[in-house]
Amino acid sequence: MMFSALNHYYDRLAERPNPDSGQPNVPVFGFTEENIGYVVVISSEGDVVDSYPLTEQIGNKSRPRPLFVPASFKRSGQYTEKSFESGKDNAFFLWDKTAYSLGIDKSDKSAKHAWVEVKLPFMSFRRFNQKQLADTDDEGLQAFLAFLGKCQPVFFDRDLRNPEIVGTNIVFQLDGDRGFLHERKAAKELWVKLLSESETGEKGRCLVTGNWDAIARLHPAIKRVYGGQRSGGSIVSFNADSFESYSKVQGNNAPVSELAAFKYTTALNFLLNRDNRHCLTVGDASTVFWAVAADGDQAHQTEQLFMQIVQPSDEGESAQIRPLVEQLSQGRPLAEISPDIDPSTRFYLLGLAPNASRISIRFWLDSSFGELAQRIGEHFKDLALAPLPWKRPPSIYRLLIQLVPHRSGQKPKADEIPAHLAGELMRSVLTGARYPQALLSQLLLRIRCDGHISLLRVAMIKAVLQRDYRKNIVKEKPPMSLDENFSNDAYQLGRLFAVLERIQSTAIKDANVTITDRYFSSASTVPYSVFPRLVAGGKHHLSKIRKTIPGFAFNLDKDLTEIVGKLPQSFPKHLSIQDQGRFAIGYYQQRETFFASNSETAESNSGDNN
Repeated sequence: MMFSALNHYYDRLAERPNPDSGQPNVPVFGFTEENIGYVVVISSEGDVVDSYPLTEQIGNKSRPRPLFVPASFKRSGQYTEKSFESGKDNAFFLWDKTAYSLGIDKSDKSAKHAWVEVKLPFMSFRRFNQKQLADTDDEGLQAFLAFLGKCQPVFFDRDLRNPEIVGTNIVFQLDGDRGFLHERKAAKELWVKLLSESETGEKGRCLVTGNWDAIARLHPAIKRVYGGQRSGGSIVSFNADSFESYSKVQGNNAPVSELAAFKYTTALNFLLNRDNRHCLTVGDASTVFWAVAADGDQAHQTEQLFMQIVQPSDEGESAQIRPLVEQLSQGRPLAEISPDIDPSTRFYLLGLAPNASRISIRFWLDSSFGELAQRIGEHFKDLALAPLPWKRPPSIYRLLIQLVPHRSGQKPKADEIPAHLAGELMRSVLTGARYPQALLSQLLLRIRCDGHISLLRVAMIKAVLQRDYRKNIVKEKPPMSLDENFSNDAYQLGRLFAVLERIQSTAIKDANVTITDRYFSSASTVPYSVFPRLVAGGKHHLSKIRKTIPGFAFNLDKDLTEIVGKLPQSFPKHLSIQDQGRFAIGYYQQRETFFASNSETAESNSGDNN
């Protein structure tokens, strides 16, 4: 199902040119997109005329330009003399890295020169291309044959004199032409012919298309998966006897035709290209998405809307999307909120994570965009608290970053996000499934360890409990705002702790260590061990406050007495993980009422002064 959807998406990309450049989005069968760093210009006699970088500007940085070139393949290990003598050529057609195409590669730092000569790869490149071009009558390809006959790695300093070219992918150009050699009509026709002649794979029934076709022995590499190997990885791979069965080898264990394998890997490589805005990085997982609709523009609008909701690019986009998110969280249908988006549009999401040379599937979702929007609305509704703990809807990344240690004055480190929770949280948001219980444990652990009780951390705790309530897993619904009559003891204990914190901060200005710094962890897990002392200390502080602010002391004493009256005669000896979450919510909501009353008092005093 997943490969079939990717095959259909490839067909859509191939039919519609890129709206910005007017060029094809994806290469045709037999070609791949590669980053090309330099162009070597040759004369009709095969002499090197010039070389120039082939780059594109992204912001303040330049990078190699992606081009569609004859298909590459995976090269493992170093090319050896034994491989060359056996006739096995490990080279690409009309392009390659300089180690193959020019016979030069980067040297180690201790060497005198920036490059070293590598004979075997270059000899393989020359033999392979001479063999394929032997009968050509095309002017450009004949010039390339002449170049192969003349070129020697030792001529590098004399002809090119450019150390930056070393180690890059290069293509060739005939002097006076605007295009490259591999783009010439004769080169393309020859490459297609070579591909058809080289089909030696066993034929069988393709699991993706159902057609009888040549089965791919090895699938093309999938690149740009976050944290994966630079050379790419595979979803389908059988590289050991233990993975094979019924005497089948490699790709025959999961028969996929060469065309279907090309299509799904090409579509994935397009989606994984961050420039195309179809990929999100969540923890260690790369999440790609695409829409399918009768109208290509409708699909594009749907994809853009999803990207804006899940990961807005800037503050302006966040402000623009906030009303839509709020309406979704209120349960309003997508057709009413955004009439130009068709709720029946099919929407696909695929989470990929690296695993050595393989790529593992974290999650796969096939849904309508209307259903997906509803689940996203439920996610934000579960997160919501009063007052709202965010100015703009938080992205998945902003939520996950709450799971890493808080260090005052330092930015949180994304690589400390628990990898297993990143994919699980994303799956819960997109499918509407229960949030992982490890999420609640991790949030409470972080609060106990670093003492940072952020608004988003409390919102995530509330979301876990809220969704469990909606799914009838727990019986108590966490309050949206302060609920003085909520009968849960843990919630009332959280309120009590906030009142005691307020009493202490009023009695002792600028205390070096507060009760929150010292006792929050034990108060939220084993209340019996600390609350008797905290309440006794609070009453002592109240007597001090009465001497200077009697009215305020009366209100605090009233809050303290009211909460204690709702609790049992003895404090609980232990709180469950869910009750620890309710404790944090009660603490947050009671504390926020104090902040709100301070703001109101300040505004009132300001008005009186005016």
